[in-house]
Amino acid sequence: MGREVARVVAEYQPVALSIENLFIETNQKTAMRVAEVRGAILYQARLSGLEIYEYTPLQIKVATTGYGKATKEQVMSMVRRLVSGAENKKQDDEMDAIAIGLTHFAYARPQNMLSK
Repeated sequence: MGREVARVVAEYQPVALSIENLFIETNQKTAMRVAEVRGAILYQARLSGLEIYEYTPLQIKVATTGYGKATKEQVMSMVRRLVSGAENKKQDDEMDAIAIGLTHFAYARPQNMLSK
């Protein structure tokens, strides 16, 4: 996982990483795996010097739909409307990543989005 994050950072040279805060549901086994992967991503982002921004599910829903109690389907619908090419995404994880990116654009200061 860490090597793949390093490869993507080297290829695309981002200046920041936006990530959803960990929300633990009832499935502890899944939560542990998500926490492990999240930790590897955050570790590699820090090594790469990226600024890290974390957003709650509520912030993501508000940023994409304007409504904090929006359903996952409503968030996906708005992502498809806001981002060209998103209608071709089939995986929930892809849509989640785009939604988190949109959230960063909604909340971050403009100077944080400029290249170094």
